[in-house]
Amino acid sequence: MPEGPEVHLASRFVNDACRGLVFGGCVEKSPVSRNPEVPFESSAYCISSSARGKELRLTLSPLPGAQPPREPLALVFRFGMSGSFQLAPSEALPAHAHLRFYTAPPGPRLALCFVDIRRFGHWDIGGEWQPGRGPCVLLEYEQFRENVLRNLADKVFDKPICEALLDQRFFNGIGNYLRAEILYRLKIPPFEKAREVLEALQQHRPSPELTLSQKIRAKLQNPDLLELCHSVPKEVVQLGGKGYGPESGEEDFAAFRAWLQCYGMPGMSSLQDGRGRTIWFQGDPGPLAPKGGKSRKKKSKGAQQGPEHGSEDPLLPSTAPSRTRGAQRGLSEQTTAWQPEGTSLSQDPEVPLVPKKGRRRGRPKTSGPRRPQKIKAENGGT
Repeated sequence: MPEGPEVHLASRFVNDACRGLVFGGCVEKSPVSRNPEVPFESSAYCISSSARGKELRLTLSPLPGAQPPREPLALVFRFGMSGSFQLAPSEALPAHAHLRFYTAPPGPRLALCFVDIRRFGHWDIGGEWQPGRGPCVLLEYEQFRENVLRNLADKVFDKPICEALLDQRFFNGIGNYLRAEILYRLKIPPFEKAREVLEALQQHRPSPELTLSQKIRAKLQNPDLLELCHSVPKEVVQLGGKGYGPESGEEDFAAFRAWLQCYGMPGMSSLQDGRGRTIWFQGDPGPLAPKGGKSRKKKSKGAQQGPEHGSEDPLLPSTAPSRTRGAQRGLSEQTTAWQPEGTSLSQDPEVPLVPKKGRRRGRPKTSGPRRPQKIKAENGGT
């Protein structure tokens, strides 16, 4: 799913694509979307974007003299598993374009589209960032660091560090691939207790005798976990391009794939955490590793293919979701079950929980391995 860097790249894409364009008319929502209608109409308006953590804000600003007279309107998007923004000709809208903003005449009519295959994405009207999310790891580093170290008594830090890193109250913007890359670089076992990893940072203070340049050099040479939560996502943003996803092009995705060191890489091991999400790592998993969990090591065969396909590793372009009746029913149930209102941010709210497995009464037990469901991953709108 799109993480902080992909959402920031999506915001950059929107600003670049919409620069100089004039939009007009009503905002159009697809009939199948469960998200709210957008009550906005203007004869001429412009679109701008900003990002914070895993959220993106669109601002619709009427131009001088536009009719009817009205105030700007802001929308905040959360991308879910597959959200993205695309600019397309109005006569060739992409599939699953659930919200559409059309350009005004003259000139070819274009549409800025929020595209979301799996429909876990959500938008809120009013422009307020979701309450409870912590400071952005990319843009609000000092506030982010202070928020974590000030709240180490929170019970989330009793959990393994790999699980705490997905708590958006403290690590707003960190997701599955980022947590693996950050822990791998520091050689921190993913199932070490989070508080024990982070408490040492409270005592860490640079010597007052060091000059500013020496302090900066020391941080660059020996970054701690919270510093990497800022710098590693920044590296992904600096890769540029369109991020990952089927429409990003092989050249763009190749740069991201070459950047990965741990997530889904050959020779790395993996386990499921307490929420059923896969964490990739190297070496000892740590003392809080789930009992009975079997570590799987990624084989070197197909090393050039990058991360595995599957719902836990949705980085590579793959086939679209199954269109069988059962698959459609399962997707509908998941979409209905996910409710952003009141969602606990102690887990990544865009990721549906892995359902517990069990036998259905009256059905014979099947044997043999089950094929993992492949999903068509999309980048963060870039």
